[in-house]
Amino acid sequence: MITPAVIGLLVFFVYPLLASLWYSFTSYNLMSPPQWIGLRNYTYLFTQDPKVGKAALNTLWFVVFMVPIRIVSALAVAGLLVRVRRARGSWRSVFYLPALVPPVASVVAFVFLFNPGTGPVNRVLHLFGVDGPLWFNDPALAKPSLVLLSVWVMGDIMIIFLASLLDVPRELYEASSLDGANGAQQVVHVTLPHLVPVLLFAGVTGVIAALQYFTEAAVASGVASGKATIGAGASAAIGYPDDSLLTYAQWIYVRGFGNFQFGYASALAMVLFVVASVLVVFMMRRVGAYTPSEAS
Repeated sequence: MITPAVIGLLVFFVYPLLASLWYSFTSYNLMSPPQWIGLRNYTYLFTQDPKVGKAALNTLWFVVFMVPIRIVSALAVAGLLVRVRRARGSWRSVFYLPALVPPVASVVAFVFLFNPGTGPVNRVLHLFGVDGPLWFNDPALAKPSLVLLSVWVMGDIMIIFLASLLDVPRELYEASSLDGANGAQQVVHVTLPHLVPVLLFAGVTGVIAALQYFTEAAVASGVASGKATIGAGASAAIGYPDDSLLTYAQWIYVRGFGNFQFGYASALAMVLFVVASVLVVFMMRRVGAYTPSEAS
């Protein structure tokens, strides 16, 4: 019964993983057979690559800031929707619908809204006498602008939090209220312990997605710089502005499909796989051991 799943796992995960590991020790351009070069790809990665450090730091920034902000925003909205009495279904749909928008379309719309010259956001700020910033054209604000986008499309996590909040037994709130617990104490001692599994799920999936962050950053760089294509033909657009949106996944794409250095791109991918695995195991061990029963 599990044979189809096992075959799919071997073909689409184990084999590509082992093949990438092999190619990471070779020089391979897809046109000629791979040539074994040992650890030269990894040596170049850690000592000579001019942009891998910048790409790694940008990706780490998204992990540290975007993931927690997105989770906290989704949890806050879910908490508000639990208390809505009228038009509850309509409000839930309003906050969930942005998650259904394709990523490319949502990024293009956001870059248009935050356009420093003609965007509606800066026009509204100008009405109040505020000079709007450059947003996606400013290296200091490009990443925070993408964080705003991630908050806007947090409906997928929000709906999971909402279901978890509705699943908390009402009797626990009543019992804690009789014991003299205020609202903040109920959140800490009743609500959060029951949300631990969901918070762990949101954290793990969020970290993995942030480590692989590609589409939104690449499209934002291309649209903000005025170039619609991504790859070797638009190398100036990658990471625009000033490499502030250059992520690790983009750099893998550039080296593999832009420069046809598939061996080196495989080495980059293997490092990403190891980092993601370590972070996920750490989160599972640190947070996964914290259960509602232990919290009570």
